[in-house]
Amino acid sequence: MWWQYLLVFLLSILVDILPLPLPPAFSIMLFLQIYFDLALWPVIIIGVTGSVIGRYVLTLYIPLVSAKLFNPAKNDDIQFLGQKLREKGWKSQLFILIYCLLPLPSTPLFIAGGMAKMKPYYIIPAFFIGKFASDTMYILMGKYAVENTTTLLEGIVSWQSIAGLVVGLLLIFILLFIDWRTLMKQKRFTLNFKIWR
Repeated sequence: MWWQYLLVFLLSILVDILPLPLPPAFSIMLFLQIYFDLALWPVIIIGVTGSVIGRYVLTLYIPLVSAKLFNPAKNDDIQFLGQKLREKGWKSQLFILIYCLLPLPSTPLFIAGGMAKMKPYYIIPAFFIGKFASDTMYILMGKYAVENTTTLLEGIVSWQSIAGLVVGLLLIFILLFIDWRTLMKQKRFTLNFKIWR
């Protein structure tokens, strides 16, 4: 039975270590909790811990990937954005916490933090609190819904999952193609599509 909890941990790391808007870790936690009839709270604690580790590793390696994929101007632009976030202090922490409480993918947040070369300890505490609270709520609601419907797989491809994917891709688009330096310094909205090496 221990290997089932290990599977929760490893899959939570996997979906949150990749810089792609994949299904949220809580959906994998919920599926495994129901499929193997696992204890709820250990699944939440182990799964959220796996998610945090996955996001931590993402923030460590994404600067290397972005340096190879994007031109220096785009990387400087994102680093400028990260510097502005660090200057905001507790307001940035509050933003990260609120963002993680919302049903939005956290991938863009960590891509931005990683590209901006923000230290993981700046993002992780607020992420952990928001992730633990939101995943607990989603898993409890999901468990209730599954126990009160005829099949587990109903609704996996729903307007909510498609909307989550679209929002995640939109947030990554916003992060990459807005010229943040021009927006913040000159208060002028500019898109720049010449970001690739």
